[in-house]
Amino acid sequence: EAIGGGLKRSWGEKTIDFTPPWPRRAYLDLLREHAGVDPEDFEAVKARASAEGIETNGRDRDVIISDLFEATVEDALAGPVFVIDYPAAICPLTKRKASDPRLAERFELFVDGIELANAYTELNDPYLQENLFRSQLAGQKEEDSMAKMDEDFVQALKNAMPPAGGLGIGVDRLCMLLLNKASIRDVVLFPLMRPQSTRTAGGGGIDGDEDSSEI
Repeated sequence: EAIGGGLKRSWGEKTIDFTPPWPRRAYLDLLREHAGVDPEDFEAVKARASAEGIETNGRDRDVIISDLFEATVEDALAGPVFVIDYPAAICPLTKRKASDPRLAERFELFVDGIELANAYTELNDPYLQENLFRSQLAGQKEEDSMAKMDEDFVQALKNAMPPAGGLGIGVDRLCMLLLNKASIRDVVLFPLMRPQSTRTAGGGGIDGDEDSSEI
């Protein structure tokens, strides 16, 4: 509303309607709809994943489901739509829902297949968090920079770290959508990848001149 143009906005050859309220769809319901499989039927999930070129041998069930969701659902989300009720197993830092511990208190916002926002309530159970960290690290190489137990974080939780949560919004993607710009280079504040011209030692070079060089 602040930039004018109303709540229906052009996006390439499409029109996106941002009029609230935006629908909320459960993660597993979307997987059933777009992948055509029951998430509880692991053999069917593996078969569908293999058809999408996703490796399944020796991989955790929920990791395969997450890859299948990315492959079959995300691009189909015209949106704006909030995806809710993510499986807790793929959200190791997220608090579980009191009504169903298999689900995480998390949502993501998608618009035309673009992930625009991610939000969740942080897990503040130190013992569950420690177990999840150790499960994640199992089998990883010690030299991997990320394969380290965060003892300080677990200790902070044990010393009554208060409940926390947050929302991350991709401001660059938001600007792309609102301004109808297909390239992120048209909206980023510091376009570091754009070519620049520098004068050579001989001087006198300008853009397009043979004495100038691009970096």
